[in-house]
Amino acid sequence: MNTADLGLPVDVPSTALFTDQYELTMLQAALRAGTADRRSVFEVFTRRLPNGRRYGVVAGTGRVLDAVENFRFDEPVLGFLRERGIVGEQTLDWLAGYRFGGDIWGYPEGEVYFPGSPILRVEGSFAECVLLETVILSILNHDSAIAAAASRMSSAAGDRPLIEMGARRTHELSAVAAARAAYVGGFASTSDLAAGFRYGIPTVGTSAHAFTLLHDRERDAFRAQVESMGRGTTLLVDTYDVAEAVRTAVEVAGPELGAVRIDSGDLLLVAHRVRQQLDELGATGTKIIVTSDLDEYAIASLAAAPVDAYGVGTQLVTGSGYPTASMVYKLVARAGSADPAAPLVPVAKKSSGGKMSVGGRKWAARRLDRYGVAEAEVIGTGPVPRELADRQLLVQLVKGGQVVAREPLDVPRRRHAAARAGLPLSATQLSRGEPVIPTEYTNGGAGS
Repeated sequence: MNTADLGLPVDVPSTALFTDQYELTMLQAALRAGTADRRSVFEVFTRRLPNGRRYGVVAGTGRVLDAVENFRFDEPVLGFLRERGIVGEQTLDWLAGYRFGGDIWGYPEGEVYFPGSPILRVEGSFAECVLLETVILSILNHDSAIAAAASRMSSAAGDRPLIEMGARRTHELSAVAAARAAYVGGFASTSDLAAGFRYGIPTVGTSAHAFTLLHDRERDAFRAQVESMGRGTTLLVDTYDVAEAVRTAVEVAGPELGAVRIDSGDLLLVAHRVRQQLDELGATGTKIIVTSDLDEYAIASLAAAPVDAYGVGTQLVTGSGYPTASMVYKLVARAGSADPAAPLVPVAKKSSGGKMSVGGRKWAARRLDRYGVAEAEVIGTGPVPRELADRQLLVQLVKGGQVVAREPLDVPRRRHAAARAGLPLSATQLSRGEPVIPTEYTNGGAGS
């Protein structure tokens, strides 16, 4: 696989070092103790949603599959580990042949989740599963946080499209992942060309204030842009005087002008004034795009404004105040020996301080009310109740080490829209509240 598909620099041949050192020291100790081959089940979940959020959004699953597939200890990586003395030669020999050969199940990308939801389940030997902890959490925590913010923003925007434009506000690789997650969460396009190249996301962009300032007159800048890009382009009208710029823009491009962009000021007031002016000038089809440090609350406040699209940067790529989803990767079951036939034994962390976990290999289903609206996230370790058999959420993503569930990015995007629509109406309220449906634990019921 081309590492460019993973959002990696071309000189990084593997995802194997996207990990914490203790994953390798645990591996080495387990190899020496004879416990490394015990069949194990790890699960990814979060104990709570960010304060006030009503639901979470699963994003990054496709990137996780790429990262798992490309998790290889090649010679440069092994040389680094040897030089630093991080693990011994026996462990290095084992790592040289590493290929994940287990199974991975998970909520499909774009699905919503709640506290305790087993978002991802990784099954195999302890050794092969434990190594994947950090890279899986790095991807899911970042992408799910961005997708959740994007979902709230797209809900607030209604039918008006959203443009992701946060690349300059985050790390260059995070920017690509953020654009992907935002698209899953409901954004229509991105300004980041790397995201367009790697993931096929529609890209947009015209000019910044620097282009206007470059020219002797604002009119000259507008003329140059229209001559280059056509009358359907978007002209930035708040470098100097907005009213004068709008008048000049229509004079240069004519009533066929595609759009004007407003990036400062009282957006509600300015948008109304610009719309009135455009209509008076005969540019009734010219759209208004607003930017300027928007978040879901600002977008909601502009619902009554004559705005046609929003551009969002900083608040999106920082998760609108919550840049991580706080997911964890915990061992929930393991065999008592390396015998493949040995039964799984549930295990769980029991310490105090709010970090307890629930043991056992879990299934999850979403129970609906009589109107077809979600009313509970049901999680169990025993047989799946018959009435929930067709409502199970986990799907197989990797089987015997082979990825079996790749899909075009438009699929999780549509999936998320459908999943959000299936929640109670209060899910889209921006006011603080508890998860929109409760999480219920069960040991199962009548077999399906």
